[in-house]
Amino acid sequence: MAGPTVRPGPGPGRHGPRPKVKFTKNDLVILKRLFGYIFRKYKFHCLLVAVLIFVSSTANVRGQLFLRTLIDDYITPLLGVNSPNFVPLLKALGTIAIIYASGAFSTWFYNKIMITVTQGSLKDIRDDLFTHMETLPIKYFDTHAHGDIMSIYTNDTDALRQLISQSIPQFISSVVTLVSVFASMLLISIPLTGFVLITVAVMVFATKSLGGKSGTNFVAQQKNLGALNGYIEEMMEGQKVVKVFCHEEEAKEKFDVLNSTLFESANKANKYSNVLMPVMGNLGHINYIVILVIGSLFAILSNETLLTLGGLVAFLQLNKSFVMPINQVSMQFNSIVMALAGAKRIFELLDEEPEKDDGYVTLVNASVDENGNITEAEQRTGKWAWKHPHQDGSTTYTELKGDVVFENVDFGYIPEKRVLNDITLYAKPGQKVAFVGSTGAGKTTITNLINRFYDINNGKIRYDGINITKIKKEDLRRSLGIVLQDTNLFTGTVYDNLRYGRLDATDEEIIAAAKLANAHEFIELLPKGYDTVLTGNGANLSQGQRQLLAIARAAVADPPVLILDEATSSIDTRTEVIVQKGMDGLMKGRTVFVIAHRLSTIRNSDVIMVLENGEIIERGNHEELLKEQGRYYQLYTGISKLS
Repeated sequence: MAGPTVRPGPGPGRHGPRPKVKFTKNDLVILKRLFGYIFRKYKFHCLLVAVLIFVSSTANVRGQLFLRTLIDDYITPLLGVNSPNFVPLLKALGTIAIIYASGAFSTWFYNKIMITVTQGSLKDIRDDLFTHMETLPIKYFDTHAHGDIMSIYTNDTDALRQLISQSIPQFISSVVTLVSVFASMLLISIPLTGFVLITVAVMVFATKSLGGKSGTNFVAQQKNLGALNGYIEEMMEGQKVVKVFCHEEEAKEKFDVLNSTLFESANKANKYSNVLMPVMGNLGHINYIVILVIGSLFAILSNETLLTLGGLVAFLQLNKSFVMPINQVSMQFNSIVMALAGAKRIFELLDEEPEKDDGYVTLVNASVDENGNITEAEQRTGKWAWKHPHQDGSTTYTELKGDVVFENVDFGYIPEKRVLNDITLYAKPGQKVAFVGSTGAGKTTITNLINRFYDINNGKIRYDGINITKIKKEDLRRSLGIVLQDTNLFTGTVYDNLRYGRLDATDEEIIAAAKLANAHEFIELLPKGYDTVLTGNGANLSQGQRQLLAIARAAVADPPVLILDEATSSIDTRTEVIVQKGMDGLMKGRTVFVIAHRLSTIRNSDVIMVLENGEIIERGNHEELLKEQGRYYQLYTGISKLS
């Protein structure tokens, strides 16, 4: 019984107004964390980029300002001269060429560096995302759509790529350009600079108005995209179920709702974004014409005392350079908002609390002498022991036998809603314990607690006399083998998949385990036998064959405790008889917990626990429970398969 799955809704956009987007203190915190990733490995690169941006921006401004000198001091004096000397003019042109060349080289070089910074930072983020994801508890994956998590790795990190590679350098360049251009414009003409500021104020207002609306919808677009990806992933996994129940039309209708919601937010976001560019461009053109007219009047009416021809040309170029950064920043506004939305989702995953593990008892290879004394071995011996360090500095070893005890255990996936109530049971080494009962009675939950996929609310679970909260989770799970009803095979060869739980297993040991699980015969018939590459969760295999590989994988791991959760449910009755013999050999000498709907797999169990509503209502072996004529008797005699 898995925990409740919470799927994200379609997100904002269809129902109710969206909140107004504005930069907050939290956005600054997100940016600070993002810069932490960038500066962690690329501090020198970023410093060099900042210097190159400064050189590029100031070179461009210096070149434009030099136009005044070029026209007034070199070109104008040559007009009307019979024998002009072009040498000074050529030197001036050479100077301006060097200035622009240095700016162009700086621009090319810092963009090249930013490629390394961007891709390196995104690699670090993805590494940290995956590393942290591997530390999260099972509960996180039970309560978050897998497609939505995938969207964080793809769409959200791609939004960051745009921010790091373009938006941040562009912002720095724009700031440097604005400051240097503004100072140069004041140097040429204070009155004209005042007119420029008036038109710029109009442009800033337009950016704030249109950009704010666009940014709101870009945030919604990121959320809706994650919800849509989650639904697509869900439908892909459940495509057979969709077709079996002829649910195609209903699935398409729900997809249309999610897709329409994404369309609405994306359409509005890009509509405002695309409108912003021509609006800003036309305002820039209007500004240029206004300054051209006013500047020409200044030059003509004052006979070039207030403004020279060269000054007018230079000012017009500077005016373009002053307006352009504002346009560029406005264009980057949506990328920044989108990236912040993506970064927020990334950091939310990174901030998820990892699975707690306070255990200090570890699992080690052990050697046991004739007197029963246990010592730690460096190599695999086939025997295991719990290494238990104590506060006084001493260390004791307890042989791993597979003695599992539940003492008055209470548990609920949600604390206020109990799934198990006062569960007390024991499984002695070598015993086969079966759980039966109606769906939702709590059978799978018990096995989840043994693995510590979830932690109990009350009571204790002891493993070889040790409270399992004292055992490190990695070592605890290494001592347990589990075969689930839903198999998971990974991209790789059959060898790789069977070796998954024990990487040092030899080919001979893998083949022996496959024979034990009756998987060897069909593996040999595969195109390349054990070297056949499996993809798509073993899509080219039948469900029964995948289940046989899962059983063989558990056999390779050779754990002292086995958990079989509907392990033979996907195998036909004839194959089950053969596999059951192999499993009997696999279970020999091991403590085994079995959850099964087929009575044939539990009749020979040492103990059968009957659960209802999270409580054990009957316990005993097959014959004893039949004599009691209780719930087990009803299930056994009433139907051939438990439900």
